[in-house]
Formats: sequence, structure tokens, C-alpha cells
Amino acid sequence: MSSPDALLANASVHKSEILLFHTLLQLTLIVLAGRIGSAVALRCGQSAAVGEIIIGILLGPSLFGLLAPGVFDSVFRSITPEPMQVLSQLGLILLMFQIGFEFDFNHLRDRTHRKAALYVAVATMIAPFGLGLAFGYYTAPLLSPNASPWPCALFIATAFSITALPILGRIMIEFKLTRHPIGVIAISAAAINDVVGWLLLAMVTTLALANFDAGEFGFKVLAVFAFLLLAWFLVRPVLKRAIRSSQAHSPLSNNLMGGLLVLIFLGAMTTYQLGIFAIFGGFVAGMLLYDEPALIEAWKERIGHFVTTFFLPIFFTYTGLRTNIGGLDTVALWFWCGVTVLLATIGKFGGGYLAARMAKLGHVEAKIIGIMMNTRALMELIVINVGYDLGVISQNVFTMLVLMAIFSTVITTPALRRWLPKIGHRALAD
Repeated sequence: MSSPDALLANASVHKSEILLFHTLLQLTLIVLAGRIGSAVALRCGQSAAVGEIIIGILLGPSLFGLLAPGVFDSVFRSITPEPMQVLSQLGLILLMFQIGFEFDFNHLRDRTHRKAALYVAVATMIAPFGLGLAFGYYTAPLLSPNASPWPCALFIATAFSITALPILGRIMIEFKLTRHPIGVIAISAAAINDVVGWLLLAMVTTLALANFDAGEFGFKVLAVFAFLLLAWFLVRPVLKRAIRSSQAHSPLSNNLMGGLLVLIFLGAMTTYQLGIFAIFGGFVAGMLLYDEPALIEAWKERIGHFVTTFFLPIFFTYTGLRTNIGGLDTVALWFWCGVTVLLATIGKFGGGYLAARMAKLGHVEAKIIGIMMNTRALMELIVINVGYDLGVISQNVFTMLVLMAIFSTVITTPALRRWLPKIGHRALAD
């Protein structure tokens, strides 16, 4: 090898080692902080997910960057953010797979439950979207003066409409609601919300980029439904036969685990190509296996804890790096932040409550549905990250929506602790 080639190779290796070192440094800090945040949240009677979200915000410029800017830059700004982005998205895909198989969708065979899920899904999309659209358009000249009013309003409306399917799923798992009719109604409505929300996000993104095509968008909607039908009626029977054959030796053999990972990744790539987020493909893959209890328990034992402990906090930290609470430095900005939180809560909680009552659910059950549908967290953060990247919302609006996402998630656990015993459900989170 010639000397210049050797020098080039050595430089490439050195660069890779530097990238690896800083990535490992970030992961070490994120995992430690995530465990601390979840432990503190549980002690405060909150979901572990809430602690992970808040600690991710604190690792950003809002606290860590404020107190130790030099160390902060050395840890998080020394290398490109792509390694953390990829790891966070991979973690979300695996988490959505776990959430998909946690829910007993047999409850939807009951006409009342099916009607309630549909009513709640529609109401919790229309009400918050309308409020968000009006609020976003009116405040765009004040809060996002460099953005066009309509794209800004549409992004805020979409953010108001989203329910955080992954975090809601984790909260329901902690409260042992995954097999309860209310849990299945809420998660089904949230899944519908998110599919519509992702399609809205695709539409709003193309509108913001001035290349929206109505025919292409309609085709995309049909393609998503075709994917769901093919997954359920074609992939699911084949998958179940393969599982029965493999489980003669072990609930989750290495070959079966490898096959499931391939299924998850193929589903994620398919939904990405269809124009909605890859994580929805993970959810659909898990949904196909909801009635395989032995496989579910084996997966959770071997892989589930690693996903929630390692992968998920990475996404929260990545979002925290873009959030600067110190930017809200006037009374007027905090006033608009309060209005943002209030309107978003009225739209989701109020819409969910009224829809559940229309579906003949009781007063307390309707409140539980409303508060669960108001949980935004993760999906909200995804939407507003897209809006921020496109420049249709300002840094301050981004921060307001992050705080709204945190508030809507923080109030869920105390409300469930208060209301669930009133319907005879006492399996509260530890």
C-alpha cells in the first residue's frame, strides 16, 4: 500500500474511532439519566415514561447546556447527530411492535366497544384539529413571524390531533389495561388517530414544500388500507403456522426471533414507502401476534426490557437537545404557552369524553377515555420535530408544544390512579 493510501486509511480509522467514542459517551449518559429519571418519576407516582421524557429535556440546552455549556458542547455537539437519530428510530420501531401485541383486539368484536372506538377516534381528531388550526393561523404572525400562516397553522393543528400511541401503550401496560375493554377502545382510537395524523403530516409536509398532489395523496390512503388487509389476511396466517412449527422446541427460538425481526423491519420499510412513519409498520407487525401469549412473554423477557431501557430514552434526549425553555423569556410568551396547553387539552379530553358518552359509556369511563386520548408525548414530539426542520414553526412554538406534550402526559397517570378504582379496576401501576 502506498504511503498516501496508508495515511488516508489511518485517518479514516481515527475518524471512526472518534465517532464511536463520542457515541458511546452520549449513550452512557443517556442510559444513566434515563434510569434516574424513570426511578424519580415512579417515586412521584408518575409513569416511568414521563421521567424519561423530562430527563431528556433536562439533558438539552434548557438545563445541562445552561449550567455547563462547555461540557454540553463536548458531549453532544462534537459529532453529527445521525447515530442517535438512527438508534432512536430503531428503538421506536421495536417498541411499537411490543405495543401492538400487548392488546387484546377481541374486545372490538363487541358492537358497543367498536362504536366507542370509532366515535372517540373521530371526535379526538376533529375537535383538536379545528382548535389548533384557528390558534395556529391567528398566532403565526406573533409567534412564528418567519413562517407562512397556513403551513404553520396546519402543523399546529396536526400536533394538537396526535395521540402518543407508544407512550399511551406503556402507561396502559403499567396499569394492566391492555386486556381491559377501556384500554382496547383507547388504543384502537389512538391507532386510528395516529394513522390519520401521519397521513395529515404527509399532506401538510407536501403543502409546506408546495408539491401536494391530491391524486397521489388519495392513492397513499388506499395503499395504507391495502397494506393492513394484506398483513391481516395473508401474512398473519403464514406467520402463525411458522410460530406453531417453531414453538415445538422453544417459545422463542433464535430462528423465530430472527424471523420476527425481519418481519418488523419489512413492515417498517413498507409503511415508510407508503408515506407514513416507519414505526407504524412495527405496530402492525405486533398487532398480528396479539393472540400468541407464550411468544409475547418470551419476547418481553428476552428483548422487551432492553428496548425500553436502552433505545427509548435516546429519542427523548434527541428532542431535548432541540428544546430551549429559556427562550420563553417574556410574560406574553408564557401566556401563549398556557393557551396552547389549554386548547390542546380541551380538544382532546373534551372530544374524547363527549364521544365516549355518545357511545353509551359511563361518566367515569368517558373521563378515563378522554385523559388517555390526551396523552401526546412521543408522537407529538415527532410531529413538531418535522415542523421545526421545515421551518414552519419557530423555536418558541417548538418549545411550547414540547411543554404541552409533557403536561398532557404528566396528568395522565394521576388521573388514572384517581378514576380507575371507581370502575372497579385496582391494578394500579407500581
